[in-house]
Amino acid sequence: MAVSIDADIQRTVLEELKGDARVHAYEIGVSVKDGVVTLFGYVDSYVKKLAAQEAALRVHGVRAIANDIQVRLPGEGVRNDTDLARAARETLQWDVEVPADRLKVTVSNGWVTLDGEVEYAFQKQAAERAIKHMVGVSGVSNLIVVKPRMTPQNLQQEIERALLRNAQIDARNIQVEVQGSKVILRGTVSSYAEQAAAASAAWAQPGITDVENLIVVIT
Repeated sequence: MAVSIDADIQRTVLEELKGDARVHAYEIGVSVKDGVVTLFGYVDSYVKKLAAQEAALRVHGVRAIANDIQVRLPGEGVRNDTDLARAARETLQWDVEVPADRLKVTVSNGWVTLDGEVEYAFQKQAAERAIKHMVGVSGVSNLIVVKPRMTPQNLQQEIERALLRNAQIDARNIQVEVQGSKVILRGTVSSYAEQAAAASAAWAQPGITDVENLIVVIT
């Protein structure tokens, strides 16, 4: 029975890869054992490696993924680590969402590691997004720390004010709790749009790395 299920998952993952315009399915092999999918093969960009992983994760029944796909660049795309580090610094400096002066970049065999501190989660995400699309990158380790300059109490007050300012949200029935860099939202709203808007308001604050949205929609 397990063999049959694994075969079905393998077939579905291959179909999902064929349907994803970001990858070339013929470059990627798939094996499955007990619901654990192993991806292997060679692609010419780190983005394609991630896209293949995302495609496999969309398949029902997949329990875990081992992404053994290797990034091999065409001759003209190969950069030494010094050139890649210099290009990565320039890329971060040109991105208006990234405080490049607070970040450090190291490169080893095409693998880029990002370190430093930022105030907002979107800045950490923007830095990784900028680097992973660069030619010559074989992988990214994002070690950037999101660190607020405000106390949890001040963050809670700022989020509560943001909820009150947002015309999409009836904030009277929403409670905000801040635990370190995590926000927990509780209460009730009348629409899923309000629920999503409340989470967005929390994410927009400095230092937030996780939002647990426990708001209940009552229609």
